[in-house]
Amino acid sequence: MNKITIAATGDSFITRRLPSKDSLAFRQIKDLLDEVDIRFTNLETTIHRKEGYPGAFSGGTWAMSPPEVLEDIKAFGFNLLSWATNHTLDYSHGGLLATQRYLDHMGFVHGGAGRNLREASQPVYIETEGGRVALIAATSTFHPAWRAGEQRYDMIGRPGVNPLRFTQTHHVPPEAFNQLKKIADQTEINAKYHLDIKEGFEVEGTDKTKLRLGDLNFQSSDTYQSLSEPHADDLTRIAKAIHEAKRQADVVLVSLHSHEMEGENKSRPAPFFIKASHYFIDQGATAIIGHGPHILRGVEIYKQKPIFYSLGNFIFQNDTIEALPADFFEKYRLSHEHNVADGLDARSRNGEIGLGVNPLVWESMLPVLEIEDGVVKSIKCYPISLGFGQPRYRRGWPALINNDTRVLENLAALSKPFHTQMTIKDNIGFIEC
Repeated sequence: MNKITIAATGDSFITRRLPSKDSLAFRQIKDLLDEVDIRFTNLETTIHRKEGYPGAFSGGTWAMSPPEVLEDIKAFGFNLLSWATNHTLDYSHGGLLATQRYLDHMGFVHGGAGRNLREASQPVYIETEGGRVALIAATSTFHPAWRAGEQRYDMIGRPGVNPLRFTQTHHVPPEAFNQLKKIADQTEINAKYHLDIKEGFEVEGTDKTKLRLGDLNFQSSDTYQSLSEPHADDLTRIAKAIHEAKRQADVVLVSLHSHEMEGENKSRPAPFFIKASHYFIDQGATAIIGHGPHILRGVEIYKQKPIFYSLGNFIFQNDTIEALPADFFEKYRLSHEHNVADGLDARSRNGEIGLGVNPLVWESMLPVLEIEDGVVKSIKCYPISLGFGQPRYRRGWPALINNDTRVLENLAALSKPFHTQMTIKDNIGFIEC
């Protein structure tokens, strides 16, 4: 009987060096990870020393960290990384390629981005005594220009992320649909789209119950609702990678980075994310590891396989970026005379708004999966705190919570809509598959 244990964490947005490897918080987590074969985290920053030009768009903060932080990721014990996120191209192709070089230099097994679409979407493999594990990583949150391009025999590919695109359609009753159509006709909001159809750059749809209004899609329906669907081409490509990995490894992990949500409820994954996760398990994935919204989401056991819709943060230090481009300062109407601290104060209105004041951002959990012969047998969930209430230059390091069950109780409540049962004992959450 082959046994493999896997520890998974959410986002590691690391910008600072570990202050100590002798602290109790670090030792407790390292000791836990040292008992596990596969230690996974999602790297949500770029790694370089200004080796890429700042992009015109960013994932919210232009994320850049010194290469030395990878030593601290390794010090925790991580040996498997995804890096397909909304920050992967914060510093354009130069930042992406530099990050790839530093990850390779440090010997990490990593996936989700690369020099072309094949490289970004292919499975990566890691060996353990109990068997071989594959990782396929993708992101649904990205600027369209960040999507990796396919390599051709006569054209180089484009560096970028492995994309999981989706379409969002807003359903409205016929009366509202007709009002929107009238607005579209009278404002000429679709003028460029119509011209592109006439000149052959776009193909007109034939379904008269659907309407394009600028960048938004509407459909005449019986009720108001917004539905999202994963992109068929991306589903097919990722499924092919799963099929390949399933024949080459004992366990297939799929990492999905997604900020999208159901309505305005950040704790609920978007419908397309749920559909894609189910589909990937149907195709042979062993587990889905979700992250992105910087808070916990529920856990679903689908066909006896776990879907972690978001593991929240493991390391979160977005407020200790050391340099930011002019675009960031211009957004907050600041000049070249202002520094990073000024910009962060402006963004948070001096600590009154933002992720820093949301306690849910600063708590998460670390699941440990026990797998036998490719089947997930059990999951242990360890609650984590990242220092809510501390100054922004100190918070962001993880510590196990040893005497408080509130995080696990919240996780159980978030998982209840997915019919997942969790028991809590000795400050550990237990989920049976």
